[in-house]
Amino acid sequence: MPPESPSAPACPAPTQALYVTTHVHTDGPIPGPHSLLTLASAAHRADGTPIGTFTVNLRELPGATLHPASLRDWRTRAEDWLSTRRSSRPPALATIAYARWVAQLPGAAVFVADPEAPDHLFVFWYLQRFAGEWPFARSVSAATVPHRVTTAADVCVLATCRTVLAHTG
Repeated sequence: MPPESPSAPACPAPTQALYVTTHVHTDGPIPGPHSLLTLASAAHRADGTPIGTFTVNLRELPGATLHPASLRDWRTRAEDWLSTRRSSRPPALATIAYARWVAQLPGAAVFVADPEAPDHLFVFWYLQRFAGEWPFARSVSAATVPHRVTTAADVCVLATCRTVLAHTG
């Protein structure tokens, strides 16, 4: 995850932070040439109290392509692919709605994601590209969140994803 910029808000104390556990689905390894397909987040307080959720399917970026490795993976999960395409919204509208949701949370939002997954990369790129901002006070690894009750499996909207993540994470 990139370091905080000098203009980033001060890091909130753990008791004041709202943790936003996030999970995405994409059609390739990097944003731009490939698209963010699904964005799902759940916000909770440091003590684990749930605050709210946000889920959206996004349309593919103009000119983006499906990466061959992703194509092979999605072919084994056709129903999941169809789930990511249902009620999809234009990337700009979906991303701006997400930035507004984060901004309206009642506290300093901390972005939580698996550091091995592309979640931070895609969410950061989309927020910068379409909303012109990173609305989070900071980013942390999922393993470092105190009293974490929300996992990637909890926010994932795809059936096979929830099954795999529930057994591994």
